[in-house]
Amino acid sequence: MLLLAGLVGLTAALAANQLLGVDRAVADWADAHRPGTAYWTAVVFNYLGQGTPLTLIATALGALVTVRVRSVRPLLPPIAAFVLTYLTIGPLKLWTDRAAPSASVKEPYLPPADAVQLFHTDGQYGVSYPSGHVANSIVWYGILALLLPALLRTLHRPVPDRLITVIRVVPPLVVLSTTTYLGWHWLTDSVAGLLLGLLLDRVLRRVPWDDLPLPGRLRSWDRPALFTSSP
Repeated sequence: MLLLAGLVGLTAALAANQLLGVDRAVADWADAHRPGTAYWTAVVFNYLGQGTPLTLIATALGALVTVRVRSVRPLLPPIAAFVLTYLTIGPLKLWTDRAAPSASVKEPYLPPADAVQLFHTDGQYGVSYPSGHVANSIVWYGILALLLPALLRTLHRPVPDRLITVIRVVPPLVVLSTTTYLGWHWLTDSVAGLLLGLLLDRVLRRVPWDDLPLPGRLRSWDRPALFTSSP
C-alpha cells in the first residue's frame, strides 16, 4: 500500500505543479553534462531496460525450466508479468499525458514549461510518465531472479544469493540513472516507474506459483517447480 500511496501522491503533486522545478533542474544539468562518450555509454546500458527483449528472455527461460521439470508452472510468472505491465504502464502513460524532456529540442518543440507538465499535450506526444523502462526492468529482472534459481536446481547447481540480489537491483538502478541522464524521461518519471515496478514486483512475488490450481488437462505437467509454495 505504501508503494501505491507513493505513486498516487507523486502523481497528484505533479498534477498540482509541484516538483516541476526539480525535474527541470535535473534535465538542464544532464543536458549540460553529457559529452559524447558518456552519452553513448548511457545509451548502451539503457538497453538493459528494453521491455520486449526482457519479455522474450524471461519467457524462453520459463519454457526451458518447463521442459526440464515437466511442469507448466514456470511459464505462469512471465505470462502474469506481461499482463500486469500491459494493463498498467501503457494506460498510465496515456492518462497522464506528459511529454519527455527532449520534446523541447525536437518535434513537437514544446516550450519547456509545457513539456514538464502532466495532462498537457492533448494526447499527441505524452507517453513519458511513468518510465516504462524503469518499471519493466524491475518486473522482468524480478522474474529472471525467480526462474534462474529454478533452472540451477535442475542442474544441481547452488543458488548464489548474491547473484540473485545483483540481478534484481543493479539493472533497474542502471536503467533509472541512464534514462534520466539521457533526457528521455524526467526524474519524477523514473521515480514513478520505480514505484510502479516495485508494486508490480511485490504482487508477483506474493503469488504461490506452485499452489495455483490448474486445469485438469495440464495434470501431467502440474508439479512444483519454483519453490514458492505457501507454508
